[in-house]
Amino acid sequence: MPRPLFRRRTLLFSALIALIVSYCTLALVTSRWLEPERFDLTQDHLYTLSTGTQQIIDSARRPLWLTLYFSQHATRDLPQLRSYEQRVNEMLQEMVARSHGRIRLQVVDPVPYSDDEASAEGNGLTPISGGTNGERIFFGLVGATRQTGADNPSDVAADLPDDIDGKSTDRSLAIPFFDPGRETFLEYDIAKLLYQLSEPQRPRIGVISSLPVMGDPPQGAQPWTVMRQLQQLFDVETLSPDKLKQIDKSIQVVLLIHPKNLPNDAQYALDQYVLEGGHLVVFVDPLAESDPTPFVDDATSATNNHSSNLPRLFADWGVSYSPDQVVLDRGRALQIELAGANLAHPAMLGLGAQELNRDDVVTSSLQRIYVSSAGHFDLLPNATTRLIPLVQSSADAEVVPTQRVIEASNNPTSLLQGYQPQGQNYVIAARLRGPFVSAFPELAKKPGHLAESATNAEIILVADTDLLTDRLWVETQTFLLGQPMLSALANNGDFITNLVDNLSGSSALLSIRGRSSSQRPFSHVLALKRAADRKFLQKEQELESELADTKQRLDELQPAKGARDDSTSTEQKHEIEQFLKRELEISKELRDVQHQLNAEIDALGMQLKMINIVLLPMLITAIGLLYGWRRTRRNRRQRT
Repeated sequence: MPRPLFRRRTLLFSALIALIVSYCTLALVTSRWLEPERFDLTQDHLYTLSTGTQQIIDSARRPLWLTLYFSQHATRDLPQLRSYEQRVNEMLQEMVARSHGRIRLQVVDPVPYSDDEASAEGNGLTPISGGTNGERIFFGLVGATRQTGADNPSDVAADLPDDIDGKSTDRSLAIPFFDPGRETFLEYDIAKLLYQLSEPQRPRIGVISSLPVMGDPPQGAQPWTVMRQLQQLFDVETLSPDKLKQIDKSIQVVLLIHPKNLPNDAQYALDQYVLEGGHLVVFVDPLAESDPTPFVDDATSATNNHSSNLPRLFADWGVSYSPDQVVLDRGRALQIELAGANLAHPAMLGLGAQELNRDDVVTSSLQRIYVSSAGHFDLLPNATTRLIPLVQSSADAEVVPTQRVIEASNNPTSLLQGYQPQGQNYVIAARLRGPFVSAFPELAKKPGHLAESATNAEIILVADTDLLTDRLWVETQTFLLGQPMLSALANNGDFITNLVDNLSGSSALLSIRGRSSSQRPFSHVLALKRAADRKFLQKEQELESELADTKQRLDELQPAKGARDDSTSTEQKHEIEQFLKRELEISKELRDVQHQLNAEIDALGMQLKMINIVLLPMLITAIGLLYGWRRTRRNRRQRT
């Protein structure tokens, strides 16, 4: 072998070995000590954290430990759930990478009868059935603040003391189960968990109400169920409208329920609270059935003293609302028992998933909300605000005067007389987004007066107060030992809790919007399937029609049961045999039509597999061989 060729090969092999060693060393160093660069190439940037999530992660005050529980073995036959687990895991990994060490993540497989399974249950995770061999499936997240001396995140989540050296209490929170149907709010749910963990105190909630929502302790009356639920999650305090001059900045949400004759000082305090960035939820009602005020006993008077309104603030916010109108919806009417009969009440509505905003985090997971004698909202022509519906009626609704509903209290079916649906979805609850300006410009010289809010200011409007009452959404059942148990008929309580929970978070949390789903349908395949369905539908209908006619003719020709066969002529027997034969042929043709449809779909799938598995690799290989052949040929020419 010539010496120059030997040296050249030796040099080439040495360079190749050096390149491999350098690559491995560089990969080890970058993976161990350097933060890897990540690129999100998905169409909707599914793995790019929103600005609000980044702010929550960056503002974490203390280390947070996350434990993702996922039953690997129990889901081996559930590819959709395993795919969603990868989506959740990658979202968590992105948050961990952003946290620069402040957030730690551990993934645990809680196999049956293990300590991990007991830990998952102890931390509030909700298993579902249907796994491999009947195993339970855990798929949830537990977050905890880190204890001093704790080495394992599962230990932190499982055993948190009530107090550590008199300082802030460590705690754990959980997402009981990651529902794939809630994928659009995956980032929001995780970000909310991180925010709640980093906040040491429960949010403060203020309640201003002319209804006895907080009960009457001297008389032994308990608060309404919805308020008891809020008291379990928040620090709820009652604010007196007669003494209200200013709302404390530490109050994160104010619930204004049934404002009747609200003093100007209280209205100004609410006005400034909203402009300052406070979160306000307004409940008004054209007919509050829980209002303890006696009705006016004057047959000639149309006065309704059970209504509430905020005319000055609504006009300033660009909101159109009338306390003299009630929404009827005969398609959503609830059944009530009146005088021993079950009647449909068109003013008491059971609004289902179609009437709830599935794209809003507050109502996305709710199934139904019950309202009674509700009003509706719209925007004034000169409004600069935006109205985003949360709950609305169906298009088969109409609006009637409130007085008519009062007069029909003993005969609700009379409300259906002359019913004329207007083909409009009336907004019963909505988000109102600013900016807002002050409704009290005459007080501009007052110290500390604010004239305008930030651009992202937001108010929640609800045109019904009866949805808060127990009678509309819960019933009491008596079980063992006489203990009363509440059974929810609708999601009214969840609706209010979600509202307060959403608004009590930081502005960064409120800025996180729903994402699109990571599941992408094969649109071309679906289009071909629809075309194939249309192609064979006509043939299938023709055959089924002919089959029905054949069966009918057979029934006419065949003798009745118990009759003698002699009564049937030879021609009739022959015709019956022909129809039976034709019936079998038609059934076979129908099966052939379905088989042909399935064969075309299978052929399409095979074509796609051939393209992806065979054709594309062959094409890439051919391009590589062509490139290598041309390069070799060029080198030979250069040597020549």
